[in-house]
Amino acid sequence: MPAESGRGDGFRLALTTLTTVPVRAGRIDRATAGTAMALAPLVGLLLGAVLGALLLGLAALAPPLVAAGVTVAAAALLTRGLHLDGLADTVDALGSYRRGTAALEIMKKPDVGPFGVVALVVVLLVQTATLAELAGRSWPAALAAALAGTAAGRLGVTLACRRGVPAARPDGLGALVAGTVGPLAPVVGTVAVALVAVPAVPGRPWQGPLVVLAALAVATGLLRHLVRRLGGITGDVLGATVEVVTTLVYLGLVLSG
Repeated sequence: MPAESGRGDGFRLALTTLTTVPVRAGRIDRATAGTAMALAPLVGLLLGAVLGALLLGLAALAPPLVAAGVTVAAAALLTRGLHLDGLADTVDALGSYRRGTAALEIMKKPDVGPFGVVALVVVLLVQTATLAELAGRSWPAALAAALAGTAAGRLGVTLACRRGVPAARPDGLGALVAGTVGPLAPVVGTVAVALVAVPAVPGRPWQGPLVVLAALAVATGLLRHLVRRLGGITGDVLGATVEVVTTLVYLGLVLSG
């Protein structure tokens, strides 16, 4: 498979996996999946540009809290709510204190348990509150924050799919993407997202990159715990990682010392 064709198929797979963008699927195999997961932060940047523009446009017409709430709803719509669903399922499995197959069975159930409901409420509230504060900043800072948060969340997916991290099941999205990303992509992605975050906090250019690194460090620890509990990653784990990292970045960007 030519390199250019492989990158094109990988980018299309990343778009269809991480967003609702209606593009024709190309070749789907583990090599293509590895390219897709390596390009996940790029998809995050594109999504962040849309959400950032929406947030700023609405903030010029409505109160910041309203603008933030609509932006969070748009983020869920543009991702089919899959990341939020993954968060709820993953937290339900963790809250059950079960391991391996028993925990995976909980994640497959269509209903959402109390732990999952609380996780969804907390994440949506924190994202809305932080975006409302970010909407009051200059447009370069607000846009940089939206870009950094969404891109960092998808960079968490890249980290979760790096070599050496197994899949929890022999089938499903986790089996397709687990262990497909080489060591270079997470490093390049981290540097790129950290640079994007530099203007997110006016007067404190170091805070944005530091927040990105801290959120990714938390994600790395969480992923290790999930691999121990579940035996590997699943599509739900990837969705949970997106929401956790994005929320932590937004939260870190509004903190002041």
